[in-house]
Amino acid sequence: MFAIFRKEISGFFSSLTGYIVIIVFLLINSLFMWVFPGEWNVFDSGYAGLDTLFFLSPWVFLFLVPAVTMRMIAEEKRLGTLELIYSKPVTEREIIWGKYLASVALVLLSLLPCLIWYLSVYLLGETPGNLDKGGTWGAFIGLFFLAAVYASAGIFASSLTDNQVIAFIIAVVICFILFMGFDSIAYLPGLKRIDEFVTNLGINEHYKSMSRGVIDIRDIVYFIALSAIFNEATRIVLLSRKWKKKS
Repeated sequence: MFAIFRKEISGFFSSLTGYIVIIVFLLINSLFMWVFPGEWNVFDSGYAGLDTLFFLSPWVFLFLVPAVTMRMIAEEKRLGTLELIYSKPVTEREIIWGKYLASVALVLLSLLPCLIWYLSVYLLGETPGNLDKGGTWGAFIGLFFLAAVYASAGIFASSLTDNQVIAFIIAVVICFILFMGFDSIAYLPGLKRIDEFVTNLGINEHYKSMSRGVIDIRDIVYFIALSAIFNEATRIVLLSRKWKKKS
């Protein structure tokens, strides 16, 4: 698993992929937070906080993470290198988790520079340090887990096809449904009695809960379980492909 992890991390930074993901993520958030005038601008809002970052980032990751994961298995299948990996002493689960952890590591590397913004907002307030620290750190943790689920969904989408563009589209659709779809479904007529249950099936409710500074073990279990489910689904897809070749 760690050999796969090292291979993917090396691939991110031996090409421009890793650098582009980090730069695009930071650039988009920086422009809205510090450059573009309006309510999302930290200076114009008159409020010392990182609300803009935590509102925009799930949407930015919605496209960036699938862009990273779309090639992970689809490209291996297209080039025929997946069979080469199978010839090594490594299981499907180790392949998937190695690729998944590499994607999560890239997400973490994207978030780390945001600590500079945290420090800036911390010092820029009319009263330095007058910042909702619990909510801010909770939102950072929630954002990391949210992107981790995006990564597992993206790898699952990549296992369904050998076309990277199709894998990207499938991943974006899955991530969008997970992030906003259940919230929308909960408002449908006839679901009023179970609207809270339906909402809790989606990512957004758990992300908002952590953003309030409440690190509930149920939210963490939700994110970890959802990532594990997608990774296991990816393993089943790879196994079914192997079974078809044998039959």
